[in-house]
Amino acid sequence: MRGTRAAQRYAKAILSLAKDKNSAEAVNEDMISISKTVVNSRDLENMLTSPVIKDSTKKSALLEIFKDLNTITKGAIDILLENGRIGILHLVARQYIIKFNELNNVRQAVVTTAVPLDKELEAVILSKVKELTGSEASLKSVIDEDIIGGFVLRVGDLQYDASVSRNLRRLERELKDNTYVSKI
Repeated sequence: MRGTRAAQRYAKAILSLAKDKNSAEAVNEDMISISKTVVNSRDLENMLTSPVIKDSTKKSALLEIFKDLNTITKGAIDILLENGRIGILHLVARQYIIKFNELNNVRQAVVTTAVPLDKELEAVILSKVKELTGSEASLKSVIDEDIIGGFVLRVGDLQYDASVSRNLRRLERELKDNTYVSKI
């Protein structure tokens, strides 16, 4: 992905400054908000990457959308604008979140279900992840109706698949490979 290396460098610098100013948590909240908003708004992403739109317009739009930003986050936006890198703002935000989580020993857990999870089930899953990994986790929920039921949990390179579709595939494979029943 274009700009990822630069985004990592900006994120590292922002995190370093935020740690020095004891604002890492507040900046993380800003970055989560920025990342979600830019990813969910194609128009905003297009505006940020457009060479036709003036930087002053981009800055005023960002400050209007994100009214309660930390001064460090505002400074980061200014630096990105000055360096002509505002188009990678969402990548910087994503990299900041990753680095912040690494710093705080928080792992990313991705749970895939056929239906949305309620808050109680999310809490149970997070406690199980903490029990299994020994570290805190943030939960990302993905809805995939193809798994039919159950769930698939991924934490780092570990995966636990308790989906109905997996069990059906396993059953199908066992029936096809059954040596006791002659092939019809």
